Amino acid sequence: VGSSPGDTELTPHQEQPAAEDSAFISIQAFPALLDLPQDLEVSKVSCGSRHTAIVTRGGELYTWGWGKYGQLGHGDNASSDQPRRVEYLVAEGLQAEEVVCGPWTTYVCVLE
Repeated sequence: VGSSPGDTELTPHQEQPAAEDSAFISIQAFPALLDLPQDLEVSKVSCGSRHTAIVTRGGELYTWGWGKYGQLGHGDNASSDQPRRVEYLVAEGLQAEEVVCGPWTTYVCVLE
């Protein structure tokens, strides 16, 4: 089967839709400073292979990073570069006490 050189070339216009469909997440192999709201005091932190979770002194859970398998706990598979509070725990009146991240999982010990 023959093909012309033009059949295999991608133009920037053709590449653009793919870039819009998937969010770019900065996964870094080195520590980076992160801004959190000033009223948050972190009591626990855990890192997975591509995501991070923190527990605040007030018992809230925040997660960010790669979320393909739902490991961020936001009810979807979205990824995020910014910490997001896990609203499910708030809605259920649960306080996070401990958090442990695995490669594609997040385990949380909660208090009712």
